[in-house]
Amino acid sequence: QVQLVESGGGLVQPGGSLRLSCSASGFSFSANTMRWYRQAPGKEREFVAYVSSSGDRTNYQDSVKGRFTISRDNDKNMVYLQMSSLKPEDTAVYYCEVLGKWGQGTQVIVSS
Repeated sequence: QVQLVESGGGLVQPGGSLRLSCSASGFSFSANTMRWYRQAPGKEREFVAYVSSSGDRTNYQDSVKGRFTISRDNDKNMVYLQMSSLKPEDTAVYYCEVLGKWGQGTQVIVSS
């Protein structure tokens, strides 16, 4: 079955950077688009970014364009989210998603 395990979250100051990772198994990783979502306290889960199966196409929520970069390594079954110039409003639990399945999430807190 699909398994997704996110890691890399933590506490970071505004303007800082973090790299989130998602380890995937249980499906044909290289054949599937991978997505990152996030859910802030008291808010609905929202789309953040996707990367196509081959990694040649990406798309982002407007609020993270130019600050976040999604990438993948099909040899390692990993997807990444490099986040820079972080803002307090980026505080959320970040999830990776594929085929309607979710990981447990990793918490990102942006605060001074």
